[in-house]
Order: sequence, then structure tokens, then C-alpha cells
Amino acid sequence: MTLSLEWIDEREGGAGPKEEAWMELLERLLNMAGEAEGVDDGIVTVTLTDDEGIRELNRQFRGLDKPTDVLSFSLVETVGEEPLVRFDEEYEGTDGESGAWEDETDAGDPFSDMLGDIVISVPRAEAQAAEYGHSFERELGFLFVHGFLHLLGYDHDNEEREREMFSKQEDVLAKAGLTR
Repeated sequence: MTLSLEWIDEREGGAGPKEEAWMELLERLLNMAGEAEGVDDGIVTVTLTDDEGIRELNRQFRGLDKPTDVLSFSLVETVGEEPLVRFDEEYEGTDGESGAWEDETDAGDPFSDMLGDIVISVPRAEAQAAEYGHSFERELGFLFVHGFLHLLGYDHDNEEREREMFSKQEDVLAKAGLTR
């Protein structure tokens, strides 16, 4: 298996021709960031939304009733040096019934390939690109790589960890030609 990107566009009007170019960019960045981090396979879902959509998620999951630029929902839990994928031992069937897998050896782990979800507010990314004086593609790439690193357990909750995470982001973006 390889790294793959699933795409959801929740904005009114949905995706168009310009979003196809964004998808290609994000797939390339996913592979570059994955290579830099030694992640060879997995599935990442990226959702494009508006400020209201991300505000609702921010309120629901972080208790902050305001829009933000990017949110990450990791399905990977780090234990020591080895990532541990979190999943329930039960699943929800298509008919609405819930229960354990009948034959776990044949069914496999339905979530083992999922690294997590990244949600990006397109209006916020557009505003930040203008504010910082760089292209929208650079801002979108920054937010995506930032979100991807969060999926892998990186954080910026102190100065040292922020330096490490932002250095990794900038390395990937520079390699992709997305400089300020």
C-alpha cells in the first residue's frame, strides 16, 4: 500500500477545476511529508470547508466557538517510538446494526490504514495567504503539512516542539517549491 489522500469538499458549490490542482498539490505534499517522516502507507482524508463549518468543529471538539484555519483528527496514537492505530473492536454495519466482526482474521482491521482527517477552512487560508503575502497554494500546503504532522503526533505546545514541527513543515514546503 502507499500513502493516499481522500478528498471531501463541504463548501457550497463544491469542487471545481481549480480544486483539482489543489488535490494534485496535496497528494504530492502528502508523499513528500510521508517520505520525510518514514511513513510509507496510510490514508489521510482532507476536508475543505468554510469558516462556519470549521467553527462548528472547533466548538464541538476543542470548546472554542470561533473559526480556525486547520484541524486535525488523528487515528494514530504514539506509544514509545511505535505508532499504535486506535480503533473500536466493534463496527457499525451498513444496515445500522452494530456488532463484532464475525471472522476477525478474514475481516482485518477496518481502520488500520487510516492516519486521520485534516479539515481546512478555505476562506481562512485565502485570507492568511493575503495577510502573509504569499500564494494561496503555499498557505494551503502549509496548513495541510501542518495538519499531517499533527496526525503523526507532532505538536507546538512549547518552544522546542514548535521549532521542530515548523522546521519539518518548512523543509517539505521548500522541497515542493512553496516558499514565501
